[in-house]
Amino acid sequence: MPREMAFPVPKGESWHDRYIHVRFPSDRLKVPSELTQESRSPPEAVLLGPGPVASSKAVRNSVSPVVQMLGPTASGQAPWAPRPFREVSLTREHPEASSGDGPSVKAPKPFPKVSLSRGRSEASNTEGPLEPWAQAEASDVHTAAAGTHVLTHESAEMEESAQVPVALEDAGSCKRFLPDPVLRLKGVIGFGGHSTRQAVWTADGAAVVYPCHSVIIVLLVDTREQRFFLGHTDKVSALALDGGSSLLASAQAGAPSMMRLWDFQTGGCLSLFRSPMHAVCSLSFADRGALLCGVGKDRHGRTMVVAWGTGQVGLGGKVVVLAKALTDCDIQAFRVACFDETRMASCGQGSVLLWRLRGGVLRSCPVDLGENHVLYFTDLAFKQAQDGCQETSATMLFVCSRSGHVLEIDCQRVVVKCARRLLPARTPGGPRPQKQTFSSGPGIAISSLSVSPAVCAVGSEDGYLRLWPLDFSSVLLEAEHEGPVSSVCVSPDGLRVLSTTSSGYLGFLDTPSRVYRVLARSHTAPVLALATEQRRGQLATVSQDRTIRIWDLATLQQLYDFTSSEEAPCAVAFHPTRPTLFCGFSSGAVRSFSLEAAEALVEHKCHRGAVTGLIATPDGRLLFSACCQGSLAQYSCADPQCRILRVAADVVCPDAPARPSALAVSGDGCLLAFVGPSRHTVTVMGSASLDELLRVGVGTLDPASGRLDSAVAVCFGPVALGHLLVSTSSNRVVVLDAASGHIVRESTVFQLPGVHPGPCPSLAVSEDACFLLMAAGRAVKVWDYVTKASPGPQVYIGHSEPVQAVTFSPDQHQVLSAGDAIFLWDILATTESEQSFPGGPPACEAGPGTGQLEDAESRAGGLPQEPVPKPSPASPPRLDICARPPKGGDGTRDTSNLGTPRTTCLASHKAFMLAKGTSPPTPSGKRRRLHLKAVVGYSGNGRSNMVWRPDTGFFAYTCGRLVVVEDLHSGAQQLWPGHPAEISTLALSHSAQVLASASGGSSVAAHCQIRIWDVSGGLCQHLISHHSTSVLALAFSPDDRLLVTLGGHGDHTLTLWSMATCDLVSSTCLPEPAYSVAFNPWGAGEFTCVGQGAVTFWLLQQHGADTSLQVHREPVPEAVGAGELTSLCYGAPPLLYCGTSSGQVCVWDTSASRCFLAWEADNSGIGLLLFSSFRLVSGCNTGRLRLWAVGAVSDLRRRKGSGARSSSVLMERELVLDGAVVSASFDDSVDMGIVGTTAGTLWFVSWAEGTSTRLISGHRSKVNEVVFSPGESHCATCSEDGSVRVWSLASMELVIQFQVLNQSCLCLAWSPPCCGRPKQQRLAAGYGDGSLRIFSVSRTAMELKMHPHTAALTAVAFSTDGQTVLSGDKDGLVAVSHPCTGMTFRVLSDHQSAPISTIDVTRKECGDLGVEGTDLWLAASGDQRVSVWASNWLRNRCELVDWLSFPTPAATETQGQLPPSLAAFCPWDGALLMYVGPGVYKEVIIYNLCQKQVVEKIPLPFFAMSLSLSLGTRLLAIGFAECMLRLVDCATGTTQDFAGHDNAVHLCRFTPSARLLFTAACNEILVWEVASG
Repeated sequence: MPREMAFPVPKGESWHDRYIHVRFPSDRLKVPSELTQESRSPPEAVLLGPGPVASSKAVRNSVSPVVQMLGPTASGQAPWAPRPFREVSLTREHPEASSGDGPSVKAPKPFPKVSLSRGRSEASNTEGPLEPWAQAEASDVHTAAAGTHVLTHESAEMEESAQVPVALEDAGSCKRFLPDPVLRLKGVIGFGGHSTRQAVWTADGAAVVYPCHSVIIVLLVDTREQRFFLGHTDKVSALALDGGSSLLASAQAGAPSMMRLWDFQTGGCLSLFRSPMHAVCSLSFADRGALLCGVGKDRHGRTMVVAWGTGQVGLGGKVVVLAKALTDCDIQAFRVACFDETRMASCGQGSVLLWRLRGGVLRSCPVDLGENHVLYFTDLAFKQAQDGCQETSATMLFVCSRSGHVLEIDCQRVVVKCARRLLPARTPGGPRPQKQTFSSGPGIAISSLSVSPAVCAVGSEDGYLRLWPLDFSSVLLEAEHEGPVSSVCVSPDGLRVLSTTSSGYLGFLDTPSRVYRVLARSHTAPVLALATEQRRGQLATVSQDRTIRIWDLATLQQLYDFTSSEEAPCAVAFHPTRPTLFCGFSSGAVRSFSLEAAEALVEHKCHRGAVTGLIATPDGRLLFSACCQGSLAQYSCADPQCRILRVAADVVCPDAPARPSALAVSGDGCLLAFVGPSRHTVTVMGSASLDELLRVGVGTLDPASGRLDSAVAVCFGPVALGHLLVSTSSNRVVVLDAASGHIVRESTVFQLPGVHPGPCPSLAVSEDACFLLMAAGRAVKVWDYVTKASPGPQVYIGHSEPVQAVTFSPDQHQVLSAGDAIFLWDILATTESEQSFPGGPPACEAGPGTGQLEDAESRAGGLPQEPVPKPSPASPPRLDICARPPKGGDGTRDTSNLGTPRTTCLASHKAFMLAKGTSPPTPSGKRRRLHLKAVVGYSGNGRSNMVWRPDTGFFAYTCGRLVVVEDLHSGAQQLWPGHPAEISTLALSHSAQVLASASGGSSVAAHCQIRIWDVSGGLCQHLISHHSTSVLALAFSPDDRLLVTLGGHGDHTLTLWSMATCDLVSSTCLPEPAYSVAFNPWGAGEFTCVGQGAVTFWLLQQHGADTSLQVHREPVPEAVGAGELTSLCYGAPPLLYCGTSSGQVCVWDTSASRCFLAWEADNSGIGLLLFSSFRLVSGCNTGRLRLWAVGAVSDLRRRKGSGARSSSVLMERELVLDGAVVSASFDDSVDMGIVGTTAGTLWFVSWAEGTSTRLISGHRSKVNEVVFSPGESHCATCSEDGSVRVWSLASMELVIQFQVLNQSCLCLAWSPPCCGRPKQQRLAAGYGDGSLRIFSVSRTAMELKMHPHTAALTAVAFSTDGQTVLSGDKDGLVAVSHPCTGMTFRVLSDHQSAPISTIDVTRKECGDLGVEGTDLWLAASGDQRVSVWASNWLRNRCELVDWLSFPTPAATETQGQLPPSLAAFCPWDGALLMYVGPGVYKEVIIYNLCQKQVVEKIPLPFFAMSLSLSLGTRLLAIGFAECMLRLVDCATGTTQDFAGHDNAVHLCRFTPSARLLFTAACNEILVWEVASG
């Protein structure tokens, strides 16, 4: 935006006469160091904001004025983290320092000392007042910890920091945020991060130095006190400590690698410099600390060795590079020799090198390894001289390898003196090997060794730390660890041996007492969530390493750990009063653990997806859990065996990841808040009743980023305030009134430099309402929550990965943050009585430039009553707030038009899960305007998803997530909804009284859903789930007492269910995939499944209440051929027929479990087999359906040979269908049946007549358009499968199909009734190759093919007289053609470069619009532009009437795709035009062509994907990507929402009479009956 527009300038004046543009600080500005001293002379002061400005000096050369920082730094404390700088405008008028909005600025106090690196740091505010949580950038972030002021740098060239004052907010309104810093790092739980090999002793042996991701920790062994070196912004990859413990060197990962040199005693950073290497993997100091060597990789991936001189650093000098060298040898370890600081050694794969620094050059000499050159060397150590004397033996070098070899090398002679083989592996069943044996054989990999004057410590990957004498005669001492030992280090006195493991353990072995002490334990993957317990002072964490760990907050030591190898823990919570821990897992299970007995108490499996949230009420009576599939569970925790009270489906956001703040409970335990039912809404419920009390929509379009906002985390403030905090994906934090939903405060959370921007996943408010805690990327931010004008946050770094969770300790004296590690911070503030929070929300003062909380009270009083502003990129986002729906309702709402613009709240779009009917229930007094009448199509994606019983006439199949029960005589349909995903298979009981249906898996579902239906009543009686991905097959036992289910890809589970209770009887994990299962109809308790290369026979045995399964597996004989068994059916006793993927059918004798016959039934996979009356039906993947006579097969069973196969099995009939056969049902005589194919067609097959009749038909691919004949006798659809199909509206049967191969039909139009020949009806269809085809419906033939476009056609329409066709393409061209001659006589390029999405034509006398014409037509394009034209094609006239452009951000996010721009003429008012599309707001815009202005806006819950208007009923139908359909009554202003589709509703069309409404989602078409108003 031009700055003349950002700051108002009166007419006739210059911008520069009124404003000065100032940035803090300048890029190259060097501030004299005197400014940082505590001088008694006050510096100049500037009042920020819109008011007058006072300055004691004139502003010259755009030098930044110095701004007073309020309050001195507390003595003895580290300086505070600098606040973000603001970009401000200063006027040159008003010499006095006074303001109408606040007091005058007094003489400021001296500056505190603050270090800043050179660099630019600024933030601008162009939208008026912001929160104190204002957006800003900071090139340097200060962290105060343990009395050390640490500075992190963005500039790698910085070695000395300039000190400049820091700009604060308005001095007249800001209140001091004391103390500064408010947090101090007390302890860290963690070890490693980049590597677990970095741990060393200090020179006195009293402390251990090790990294924890980006923090270096010094741990005192006896007191367990921790000291920290903070400043690295990435994981520490290497560290080294000199012999006197005076200098510490560290390098961080990432390219280029930044290195730091520290004063170990004071903790100060002496030097920060960039390494010539891109990745440093090893560092080594000379004993006196004057030389530092490092090994790493350069930017080309070559190994580099660098030597630095560090002797002058402590005296104010710099680190200098002495020498660099490149080598082709691999280096795993590098050490500077203890006997000569100019000599070094390295080892790696197949090499040991001796190095020497002389004359500024590093040279290496390889050691002749002889036969040992094939070894992979992992570590080395120089032999220590005894009693400090220099001996010849001190030049000896020990090198270890992965194969267990230890080489002793003479560094003076450069030869291998001795090679030994340590730690031979134990042979199975053999005696324990003698470790002093050095014979050849397999050895255990040695990962590290360390040498003292008396012993050599060796760590190996078998988890053992072993101490050997230097002659390696026998093992002196050993200690076993829980994981591979990654490094060992002997203390300087030789009495303690430090060891680390790859599993995150750090400890040491005390050799005199032979006791091993653990110093630190750590998660080996990021921490996902944490919980605290007050009575015992315990902390619980769950991590991606699949462990649950309990820690003591006082000692930071691990108390318990629980490991799950099969499922990952996701969420954790403590019981407030009992020693019980609750944990949610990725399988959907919620388990409680006893901390006293260290065992699991109870397990609940009410969720079908991974648990995303877990929280208990403060009194411990209730527990809540949420899963990724949208369900919310409520538990009673009154007794140790907690029980489930309620499970609510589709209330929580189904695709939200596990976050600590996914669920929130108010302090009094009365309210429960969560994100849902979509990610754009937040819901507040009563915790006891689960009644919905409030729903807030946050799905607004952020003008700054152009992205659709969504809620991320929720948190309640203290009860007295009644606040609910919501963080959003656009980096905002909104503070709401938890009772009314009114906005109290709103903020934009700024990001740190170098930190990936992202939303706040966790936030917390202290109980005294003093502090707000946020997880912001890799930093923790603390805000003054109550102060009306906060100076900004304090930012604390230290984490190298995003912080996942933040919380206050139970006593409110500490702060916990978790991500890569767990940080414990002390709160230095003291609670003051005057800081107690008020009884209600604090009044917020607003003023531009002050950075205060925004007072939103004016717009929080419910639904807006002011006219909706015109969409503009600068308009602020809006929140849709709605109270809970009427009791018994589902969220459907009616909003009456009371003369004000309509604003509808976000409506509920729950899953379509009612037992009977077609839509959610309606509140009393409100009649539903739509009733689901019929479904067009059959799901060819399933398998055995059609059932037919000839004796009862029951016929059912699936379409999407609906079970369709159809009367074959009348065509009437019953629709059974309820499944959350597409149904994969069906099974009908032998009594035909029970139907089982199973839904397929989805990307977020952990378990599939199986529903048990009562056929007579059409009601769902039971809901069961167990399989994780999909269900391939269902089968009832002959007596209908059992149901067997078979899991699909990735599941491999076979389960048995009792149909009496619907309880799980048995669950077995199969060793390989299985594809079909069937019960033996003539054997009790026997069933068989087939799969990859084998047939598995199962026998069910019951002994009282116990049930057991006997399994017998028989491989497929080689004679049958390699392949998979894909289908099976039982024949005459005891025969079993199996089909293979290669087209073979093999016959098994189940009594002998042998295959005795096989024949080639087809040349492709057999997907279906059916047997009855000695006839076998086979269906293959190529669509062939064959009937075989197998009566003679029983006789072949008694023969040992296999001679007369062709004469024994005869093929009687063959039919070729339109796709692979996936389902079939035949009568007992196999004379007739119904067969389903992958083409979405159900065929009626008559073997007697040899015919196949299309029964049910649907499109294979996405349906792109539905059009209707003028008399509404027929409708036509087009699809991406290239077909145009004409249907009878009365019966919805397919009448005509026009098929174009290898092309997609993208648009369709039916000729109008006023055509020259009214009896000849034509269809115009546009295709992906740019062709336009005219089909004659009456003659069922293509009349004409023309090619008016070079790009794909996207829209087509007839003129009102039918003599002209208008077509639009993907490139934005509109062509006008004659459908009779095929000639294109005009091309309009006004919308060029944007695809045409809509063309609408209406008859209009255009005189009142100032133009002439008989037709009025419009074209809408994807760039949010609509052109309106008046035309008379007989006179070749076409004139532009209006051109509409609707603003939109650069990018719009609507479930991964841009919503279309749609426009249509209003059928009941020819002067009106309706438009929907991507914009600043989600709304329908109504434009008046005569008045040339927008006359009305109808807000929507989501961006529209489809639009349709009816004439007589004045209804507006809108489809959304959220699988929801909205019906708007434009006459009364009421709205109703409907669900039913499983995908985005991308198409909706009213019939001309508005009696029916067609909606489409992918290839699924639903037909709705429209009720009169």
